[in-house]
Amino acid sequence: MLSDKTIEIVKSTVPLLAQAGTVVTDHFYKRLFSHNPELKNIFNMSNQNTGRQQFALFNALAAYAQNIDNLAVLKEALARINHKHTSLNILPEHYPIVGAHLIGTLKELIPEQFTPDVEYAWREAYTLLADICITEEAALYEHSKNKHGGWAGTRQFEITNKQVESALVTSFTLTPIDGKAVITHKPGQYLGIKVKPAGAEYEEIRQYSISQKANGKNYRISVKKELQPKPGMVSNYLHSLAQGDVVELYPPAGDFFLRNSKNPAVLISAGVGQTPMLAMLETLLSDNPKQNIMYLHACENAQQHSFAHYLNELSAAYNSLQTITWFNQSSDRADFTGLMDLAAIKTQLPLTNGDFYLCGPAGFMAFVKSQLLALGVKNEHIHYEVFGPHQDL
Repeated sequence: MLSDKTIEIVKSTVPLLAQAGTVVTDHFYKRLFSHNPELKNIFNMSNQNTGRQQFALFNALAAYAQNIDNLAVLKEALARINHKHTSLNILPEHYPIVGAHLIGTLKELIPEQFTPDVEYAWREAYTLLADICITEEAALYEHSKNKHGGWAGTRQFEITNKQVESALVTSFTLTPIDGKAVITHKPGQYLGIKVKPAGAEYEEIRQYSISQKANGKNYRISVKKELQPKPGMVSNYLHSLAQGDVVELYPPAGDFFLRNSKNPAVLISAGVGQTPMLAMLETLLSDNPKQNIMYLHACENAQQHSFAHYLNELSAAYNSLQTITWFNQSSDRADFTGLMDLAAIKTQLPLTNGDFYLCGPAGFMAFVKSQLLALGVKNEHIHYEVFGPHQDL
């Protein structure tokens, strides 16, 4: 437990962090990679280049300092971070390295304000946070290792099927080369995939949602070929792979998954945000085919509408499933044109007793969440997944 004095001192530094902004985290990452370049094999360097990782870390630091006397507020955010860490194989020995560079950064950027008392308080605060994360992550690692079909670290998987789903999205079925079972994932979870693209200086780890229900034999991921604002290193590399090629996977992770609820389910996605929704949809139809399900999806046009034929087949086979699509570009193959407007279908939505699952770009999810709240959906019935560094909606 932290002393009242430590809590008071750490909370008093919130204005300092706010004033410094992402200058703190920019400096931190430069310092970290200068002294420990081997960590570039873990961190997503593309997010470093865009500033997304720095922004996410700054928000996390500020939130931790602000709520250090009430960490229960951060429980959900910490759970997401812990799951993400396991998909990157973050280990206890990494925490002292990060802590040393965090303290070093604060001492170098705000030497006058970062007095010995402040330094001591932040060291205590960071140690507490590290201990919480290490404990939670150890439990996740043990679960993945000891459950039937589980493993620790990376495991080699062969691409046993490659299927084009739309103009930009291709699915990859991944089967373990050892021929053994795979751990059952929760519908909505993702895999950490480690690759070394040609010309890449470091190993690259990315997370991709599993796009099929659990079967104990293999996984499927569906990857969008990122072209804008510049080609995605890993997504383009994966698209270049062929059936028979081998990749390394970390066990399934993620705290965004289908709840054990008999409530009506509404699955809402945009673009490649479909991927976790497909695993949820298949699971719901398999477990309770009479449960009412709405599948709402938005994308640019018919050419980018992945799994369209498959979804039409499911809609025809299950009376309980209703699919509604929005295309940004006008098309007679969509139900609506333009941005997803839930007011147009509000009478069909289970606003009082439904569970709503969101996945897609953060701007899209924030837009949809605001509509749901305005329509009277309770915040605790809205669940979402964010691509890349965590951010709140």
